[in-house]
Amino acid sequence: MSQSIAADFFSPEEQAEWIEEPDISHLVTEDDTPVDNLLAEKQQRLLTSCLYSSWKPGVPFLATANVGLFYTVNQPAIVPDVLLSLDVEVPQDWQQKKNRSYFTWIIGKPPEVVIEIVSNNVGNELGSKMKDYARIGVAYYVVYDPLPQLGDRLLRVHELRGTSYTPLETTWMEPVGLGLTLWDGIFEGKQDTWLRWCDRDDSLIATGDERAETERQRAETERQRAERLAEILRSQGIEPNELLS
Repeated sequence: MSQSIAADFFSPEEQAEWIEEPDISHLVTEDDTPVDNLLAEKQQRLLTSCLYSSWKPGVPFLATANVGLFYTVNQPAIVPDVLLSLDVEVPQDWQQKKNRSYFTWIIGKPPEVVIEIVSNNVGNELGSKMKDYARIGVAYYVVYDPLPQLGDRLLRVHELRGTSYTPLETTWMEPVGLGLTLWDGIFEGKQDTWLRWCDRDDSLIATGDERAETERQRAETERQRAERLAEILRSQGIEPNELLS
């Protein structure tokens, strides 16, 4: 029975019981040989961790670094430095092989954004790798070249139009609800220029530490305001604590 015919007679749950999943036993989902430089490793964590700390898109999302992206059972994974996919959830049982990587035929869609951080001039980020991501259907392909290796542009954002990418003059990605910006600052004790997510107004998506510091400053401001009010009341012969009793 074909899948199209079965769709007329069975619910999605019932269809899932008889549709045979492709054999992925031959695919390498992890090879335990990551080799990255310190800059790239910190940059990857900055881009993924702040989304979980501070971004509220209204739908579940997956942000990963160095996780295999599979688009066919006949090809090995492409491993983007950073991947962002909207309206997807990490499977509960991620010990199963089919749940340990990003299989597009299992998750049901390609990611919205892929970011490649250029470390040398052999990665072919503007050549074959770009064509691969276009073939997969990744909506936005970002190349960050901090050293730089590929020319004088540190940041390139491309939008998929048809079957190929078009460079954008803006770094705002409307369907995703995020933009990108270069930020000079300190992350984990290291002063540098960092690639950061931002909102439409170019405000940074905060890291967990930045959120904590903002809350601390807000609490301190409230404490100082309360102390000033108490001083004014005492100058008028009013004990603040008595007002609360």
